[in-house]
Amino acid sequence: MDWRAESPELWTFLGSLRCGEILSGTVTAIESFGVFVALDDGPPHPLYPGVGFITFPELSWRRFEAASDVVQVGQRVSGEFLQFDTWNAEARLSLRAMRPDPFVAFAERTTVGRELHGHVTQLVPFGVFVRVADGIEGLIRGRDLTLPADEVVQIGDGVTVVVTHVDREKRQLFLSRQTAGQL
Repeated sequence: MDWRAESPELWTFLGSLRCGEILSGTVTAIESFGVFVALDDGPPHPLYPGVGFITFPELSWRRFEAASDVVQVGQRVSGEFLQFDTWNAEARLSLRAMRPDPFVAFAERTTVGRELHGHVTQLVPFGVFVRVADGIEGLIRGRDLTLPADEVVQIGDGVTVVVTHVDREKRQLFLSRQTAGQL
């Protein structure tokens, strides 16, 4: 579809937006591929339930199971404008950009060898995820476990772990069940 010809007012509005600009609106639909937002400013979208669109990774810094864990239809939101999606004639937004990344602060105060206490959140074929702080999960790799994960721990178990690697760029935390003296 040629959005310029079909909806010139929408095209002009979206083209006037600048990266980093804060846009507000109301969540109109939660779909399996993202969240639509009817923006306060600008025209309505001729096909979609909103001109604003938020992909799942841009909803929150924290892991969630469903978008409805973060936003609800009818909820007012403000997000940072990321880009003009010319294919769908949408304003791509980020809610998480409106809040500091909790991993950055955690990484600044955490060193390799530090012992932490946490709770098992997920057992996966390649290891065990452990929540060690609010919004911060690390991975004990399967190769670091002496037995299959489900024979060692269960979801919800409290565990003591040691930080083995912090990758700030990829936002990854690797852990071990060994004590600091055994590393």
